[in-house]
Amino acid sequence: MAGRCRIWVPTGLVVLVGPPASGKTSFVRALIAHRQIDAQAVVSSDEIRAELLSTSPAQAKSDEAEARIFEERDRRIVARLAAGRSAVAESTNVTPQARARLIAIARRFNAPVTMLRFDPDVTDLLQQYTERGRTDLAAADIRAYAAIMSRDAGADQLRSEGATSVHDVPGRRQATTPAEAAAHFSFV
Repeated sequence: MAGRCRIWVPTGLVVLVGPPASGKTSFVRALIAHRQIDAQAVVSSDEIRAELLSTSPAQAKSDEAEARIFEERDRRIVARLAAGRSAVAESTNVTPQARARLIAIARRFNAPVTMLRFDPDVTDLLQQYTERGRTDLAAADIRAYAAIMSRDAGADQLRSEGATSVHDVPGRRQATTPAEAAAHFSFV
């Protein structure tokens, strides 16, 4: 992202794409705190996991549990798009399969799909993960997510999958705080 140019995000589906600990949650919290989006717009798989299973992410990794979580996420996204409102899909979304599911939902409502990429340096990613204090993933898992992101979630790839627009969200590598990154975006 060059300069302080404001990026306008249209009403529709906003897909956050990035490994765990890449700054997605901090970014959406900053958007909410600055009233750029309302809290109900954010559909977080981690929050749904906590609501449905009342357990830690490490304890909720069965295929059945994951299916329930993502079915509920999809239901919430559909409800927002059907009402003509934006939905922010907050999960890793680093694989083409995860994004295809979301793009298919958006297409049902002719909603634009804006993809926001969170692609920190692996060293920064591991440091951020350690700072979060979660123990549901190992360093090897974080590296694996980063490798998938690098291989399968480049801007050109995201556009070829059906994203209306793709934007990189600055982070630690650019010496940018989540609040500063959020200030680059306006949601209409």
